Amino acid sequence: MADPNREDSGHQTGWAEKSHEDAQAGNIDEHAMTVRDALMNHRWAVVWSLTVSMSVIMEAFQKQFGEDHGGESGYQVAAAWRNIPWGIFATIGPAYASEILPLALRSYLTAYVNMCFAIGQFIGAGVIQGLLKRNDEWSYRIPFAVQWVWPVPLFVICLFMPESPWWLVQKGRLEEAEHVLRQVTCGPQRDKAPQTLAMMVHTNGIEHEIEVGSSYLDCFRSSHRRRTEIACVSFAGQVLAGSQFAYSGTYFFQQAGMGADDAYKLGLGGTAIAFVGTILSWFLMRRIGRRTIYLCGMSGIVAYLFTIGVLTTASPQHRRSPMGWTIPAEVSSTRLRAKTICLSRNGYYLTLLWANILEPYMVNPTSWDWRGYTGFFWCGWAALTLAWAFFRLVETKDRTFEELDLMFAAGVPTRRFATYHVDAYAEDLAVKDRVVDRDVAKKKKTEA
Repeated sequence: MADPNREDSGHQTGWAEKSHEDAQAGNIDEHAMTVRDALMNHRWAVVWSLTVSMSVIMEAFQKQFGEDHGGESGYQVAAAWRNIPWGIFATIGPAYASEILPLALRSYLTAYVNMCFAIGQFIGAGVIQGLLKRNDEWSYRIPFAVQWVWPVPLFVICLFMPESPWWLVQKGRLEEAEHVLRQVTCGPQRDKAPQTLAMMVHTNGIEHEIEVGSSYLDCFRSSHRRRTEIACVSFAGQVLAGSQFAYSGTYFFQQAGMGADDAYKLGLGGTAIAFVGTILSWFLMRRIGRRTIYLCGMSGIVAYLFTIGVLTTASPQHRRSPMGWTIPAEVSSTRLRAKTICLSRNGYYLTLLWANILEPYMVNPTSWDWRGYTGFFWCGWAALTLAWAFFRLVETKDRTFEELDLMFAAGVPTRRFATYHVDAYAEDLAVKDRVVDRDVAKKKKTEA
């Protein structure tokens, strides 16, 4: 008996050949769709994406609700509860959002994962603030109980969550994939499900053509090595930009002479900035693009951290960048997306571990007592990350997954990603021949 989960490339190739026009129509529709149209016709996809991403809110409870281990360790959640569940939640959120949503909404909902961290910090801070004056056992029982507000209902909801249509396509389960596409869309878009499915099959066929595997080792082969590098370094850039300096803000303010209550409130203000910053990024990403925002943001952080080092009396309020969640979800291939995001998240955690070890020594007055000079240290790392981003970070704005597959396979230079023209539906052409410089294309069009 044939395995229903087997990736049937031959079947999909034949299916794609019959649906070439549908696939091309799906690609055109993807580019032409406005945000308003996407919200109206993909409202259920948005709901499911928002629900899955909300699981990340629990991760922000670490600092508020961990166990006190004393010394430099501080408050930590047991490893058994941290390596496994949070890693799953942090991976599924952006991956699911990128695969179930259309191009017009992809950046908004992947960046929304970052907002969930801010929401979690707000909730955690509010619970702590309300229990500060309690001296009984409920001062710690209530915070732990509050955490169960999220996993229990989310677990029940996720039982009804539709599977990623991209995953179903890769497994050759095309009828199920089309059913999901109809399930998460409404209005005119539901009738276009065959076209969207054809585009997905065409994309999967391109990845077969460029020999995309599905193992972790494949993430480091050929053009995917570049994609994995971008995903990992862009994510780790959040730590290298001094996020741990920001997260130790309350302690830093106290060392600078501020009262504990005021320091706590000022630190909470940084969380508000993160929340507002994520909302602003939604509008900026749609108009400006990922690469430009990342470069400008990192440049501002470098200048800010340098200023802190000079003044030695201020404290940074920068928080996680939404780009760290959006870029890995977009830059990876559909067949390696979950694994690439896992690798980028692990790279982030390894960098975070290194930063967590160093930061207490740099800020603590009984250790290195660097005070605001810590800004110079993180300024150096942020500058290196900025240099990397300038030469290596590509622009993924307004690019479908099949277009990105072709551009990476063709080795398009970093700074020309935004202006290259891709013909994903050119008949009988090799992968690299489908990528045409936009300037050359315009010249040929003018001559014609």
